[in-house]
Amino acid sequence: MVVGSGWVEIWIPEVHSLKEKRGILSRLIKRTQHEFNISIAEVGLNDTWKRACIGFSIVGNDRIVVEKKMALVVRFIEDLNLGEVVDIHQEYMNVSRTAGELPSTYGEDKYGDL
Repeated sequence: MVVGSGWVEIWIPEVHSLKEKRGILSRLIKRTQHEFNISIAEVGLNDTWKRACIGFSIVGNDRIVVEKKMALVVRFIEDLNLGEVVDIHQEYMNVSRTAGELPSTYGEDKYGDL
């Protein structure tokens, strides 16, 4: 399993209030979630009017696929033209388990009747 996570910093020069910024970010986040079905949220610069930091993550079985999807997400955000992407950061983590190994609680209902 591969986990890709990243953030983009966005410059939004036309906003004049936090309320206006949050409206733009809400549209950006909803459209990106709808297009890619990923986890995405404002993760920094919350009280800064003209700048925002949006974090997102993607999980998949193949690193190449995750990398391509990460690139598509960044391009999609840029193409929305809701602000200028001024910085991008991405990281990848391989999470593996030995073939055939299952958690010791596999098949057990450790939470009782839900």
